Amino acid sequence: MACDYIELANKGVQGLQPYQPGKPVEELERELGISNIVKLASNENPLGPSPKALAAIRNQMPELTRYPDGNAFRLKQAIADKLGVDTDQITLGNGSNDVLELIARSYLTAHSASMYSQHAFAVYPIVTQAIGAQHIAVPAVNWGHDLDAMAAAITDKTRVIFIANPNNPTGTWLSENAVRTFLDKVPERIIVVLDEAYTEYVDQAEFPDGIRLLSDYPNLVVTRTFSKAYGLAGLRIGYSVSHPQVADILNRIRQPFNANMLAQEAAIAALQDEDYLAKSIQVNADGMAYLEEEFKRMGLDYIPSVGNFISVDVGQPAGSVDDALLQEGVIVRPVAPYQMPNHLRVSIGTMEENQRFIAALEKVLATSGTENEQGE
Repeated sequence: MACDYIELANKGVQGLQPYQPGKPVEELERELGISNIVKLASNENPLGPSPKALAAIRNQMPELTRYPDGNAFRLKQAIADKLGVDTDQITLGNGSNDVLELIARSYLTAHSASMYSQHAFAVYPIVTQAIGAQHIAVPAVNWGHDLDAMAAAITDKTRVIFIANPNNPTGTWLSENAVRTFLDKVPERIIVVLDEAYTEYVDQAEFPDGIRLLSDYPNLVVTRTFSKAYGLAGLRIGYSVSHPQVADILNRIRQPFNANMLAQEAAIAALQDEDYLAKSIQVNADGMAYLEEEFKRMGLDYIPSVGNFISVDVGQPAGSVDDALLQEGVIVRPVAPYQMPNHLRVSIGTMEENQRFIAALEKVLATSGTENEQGE
């Protein structure tokens, strides 16, 4: 081949590796020829979607030959009513990841920089580097954001700061006072993204509601998703709430119809299903308590989490433990790319799924000798 098409690409894109999602159940079935697989790798809602969302999807099926409402008027109005904001503050995305990319494309250039914490969501450097901008990872403290260090790292080139609250994959969180103190230090020319993908699961008195901060900080953008607590990961629907001028800019480059018809209708219905949301939160709380107790019993260190996942230190390179768990039909997530080589991130499942994971983990660690060493 005479022409090297990798060399022709944007230099930032050349340096990227594709995002690695959690292994699909079907892939493991093909590879190992096993069934009855438990997937706890992608922070999905284990209950399945809301019955109201499923009904809304069925009702909309005859209209699939039509394009969706490109402005998603009804969904925007439902979100606005739920959160007490105006519709002109909302930008919809094909998942909240889509909105993160819109922010990067709108406010970063090859001459500017983004900032995020060590151990933070992998999409932040991806969307930055794809544009050719610089990206700065600030060392974490206790697995979470060091906001003082992040404030000190701001330079004239800083244009976007990403903060995940709670953080994925560590599950750590920031108080409202900490977030406000940080925002007070950030110049208004810098866009601060508060990524709240897991906010519905949090039950902490000091945890901030980013939406309430918007009136005090016009440079703040809050992103949320229907993929987690609302159980619609497969439909890819998320959004941001921001100052109307920021939303105006994001909507200028948003792809037409990036929120598909079924996703819009399902999201509207899910917002109205308070019983489903409450059950999702309770199942998560029960599962989290169970896994914490089991990790303590097994002598394994873990990072306290307020999301719908928990990261546990298995006392050895987690990749080999993950491979052994796959043989047991259990899919979790090794997080070595997040500079956490000994940790597995485990999504909270149903109690049966959680118990299946613990039984498999005990078997795997007993074989490797790690559990005995940790428990002594």
